Amino acid sequence: MSGYKLISGTANPEFAQKVADSLGQKLADIEVNKFSDGEINVIIPESVRGQDVFIIQPTCVPANDNLMELLIIVDALKRSSAGTINAVIPYFGYARQDKKAAPRVPITAKLVADMIQVAGVSRVITLDLHAAQIQGFFDIPVDHLTGSTLFVEYIKSKNLKNPIIASPDVGGVARARAYAESLGLDLVIVDKKREKANVSEVMNIIGDVEGKDVIILDDMVDTAGTLTKAADVLKVKGATSVMACCTHGVLSGPAFERLTASALDELVITDTIPLKAPHDKITVLTASDITAKTISRIYTNESIQSIFI
Repeated sequence: MSGYKLISGTANPEFAQKVADSLGQKLADIEVNKFSDGEINVIIPESVRGQDVFIIQPTCVPANDNLMELLIIVDALKRSSAGTINAVIPYFGYARQDKKAAPRVPITAKLVADMIQVAGVSRVITLDLHAAQIQGFFDIPVDHLTGSTLFVEYIKSKNLKNPIIASPDVGGVARARAYAESLGLDLVIVDKKREKANVSEVMNIIGDVEGKDVIILDDMVDTAGTLTKAADVLKVKGATSVMACCTHGVLSGPAFERLTASALDELVITDTIPLKAPHDKITVLTASDITAKTISRIYTNESIQSIFI
């Protein structure tokens, strides 16, 4: 018997199965049901006593249901005497609410972190947090993985004639610069003014994109408003092509329609969130292998730093 168990919630079972396949392991049995009023009920048929358990459950749409399901699974494992309970949350929902940006608003990312800890999680493994400081909201170990390895290799495989990296806003400069340095490329910045949540107005491009193959780097794409407006402006400024690499494909609301109508040539995402439907402009890379390597190294107490750039 393996010394650890993998359990999948219902948020992204396909991703969990890929992780299990990469590790050469089977997913443990779990029954997740709902009462008629929507309450979630969890049963774990097999023993987990003394085992290191890894729960794979992104808190994507429906975020509240998937978060609650994660907490209930954790409680079931804690009451079943699991050795350690490791929450693998490829996409960490509520991460955009990471600070008090206005009077009388919550810091929901901290609230979610508290809930996860109180439930009984020993460690969190997540990928490309919207704000890196969220790691500090936890008093337990957090392994913050990056999609950089996947995107850097994919960008290299495109053999673009005149590539340049773009940050979609000032806040994303550090992330974009890391990619630019890894690839040996220059960097430009999209300067935008956000009027309210999910609504943005691209104002200017800082840098020269004339004749360049622009690669926009971001942690997520939600309604695709900022991304598509940025692509349109970049093309107007003379960009030859515009590709975006965004780790988490939330793609809510009018995202698909905006992608279709925009000047964006390609959107590259990972499978941390299930893709609602295929789209001609969307390419999906799997983050299951780097997640599997991380789980394996955590279990064997090896460093995970060498996996990433």
